[in-house]
Amino acid sequence: MAVDINTGLIALGAAAAIGVSAIAAAMAEKTIGAAAVGAMAEKEELFGKGLILTVIPETIVIFGLVIAIMIIGMAGAA
Repeated sequence: MAVDINTGLIALGAAAAIGVSAIAAAMAEKTIGAAAVGAMAEKEELFGKGLILTVIPETIVIFGLVIAIMIIGMAGAA
């Protein structure tokens, strides 16, 4: 069973949407996490703020997932 090139390109676009957003979120979490640990070393009451700021970049991955779902939805319409 052969798959045409358009379906493959749509799948590649969906994979790129999730992959690139995951890499961007990882880079952001690395920087924020290091800063949060440094801040908590000085003041322990900053744990809650550091935890929330560390989780915020995960929304980037959720946006990438939504875009990937929309791209795959375009494959069914085409």
